[in-house]
Amino acid sequence: MKIVFATNNQHKLSEIRSILGETIEVLSLKDIGCEVDIPETGKTLEENALQKAQYVYDHYHLDCFADDTGLEVKALDGAPGVYSARYAGEGHDSEANMTKLLKELGNNNNRKARFRTVITLIQKKNICPCGCNSIKEIHQFEGIVDGEIIRERRGGEGFGYDPIFQPDGYDQTFAELGMDIKNHISHRARATQKLADYLLKIKT
Repeated sequence: MKIVFATNNQHKLSEIRSILGETIEVLSLKDIGCEVDIPETGKTLEENALQKAQYVYDHYHLDCFADDTGLEVKALDGAPGVYSARYAGEGHDSEANMTKLLKELGNNNNRKARFRTVITLIQKKNICPCGCNSIKEIHQFEGIVDGEIIRERRGGEGFGYDPIFQPDGYDQTFAELGMDIKNHISHRARATQKLADYLLKIKT
C-alpha cells in the first residue's frame, strides 16, 4: 500500500516511516512533485490537518494523510497550541520558540503541558464495482502525551520543543530519550498507531 504524507519534514517522515514499517510505503510531498507550501490557516489542529490533506487529495487525487501538532501548556491557557511551530514568528525557529515559551512561563511552578497530534486521512472509496463513481472517506486520529516543561534545554535529539518537554513517567526530555523510545510513547506515535491499525485492518 502506498500513501502520501503531506509533509517534507524529514524528522516527521522518519518518525512516521519507522512506526508504519515496510507494510505501508509513505511518500512525501517531494516524492509526488508537490513544491507548494500548503497553507495552514485553521484555528485548530483538526482544521489544519484537514486543510493539508484536502489540498493533496484535490490536486493529486491520491490517498493521503496530514498531521498537525501542538504543545498545549496549562499555565498559558493552552498556548502555543495550533501556533506552536510559529510561536515566535513565521520562521518556524525552534530555538526562538523555546526561548519565548520559557520566558512566558518564567518562574511559574505550574509546568504541566501536553503534546497533541491530530492526523487526518483522506481515501478514495469506489461505490460501484466498475469504479465509475467514487466518494472519499475522511478519518481523524488523535494522540496525546502528558508531561511538563522543564526550566532548561536538555538533550540533542528530536526537534521542536523536545529539549524542554519531559513526558510523565520519565526523568528525561524527548530530546534525551532518543528516537526509539520517543517513537513508542510520543503523541505522534500514538496517533500514528491508530492510523496504522486502521490502514492494516482495511488492507487485510
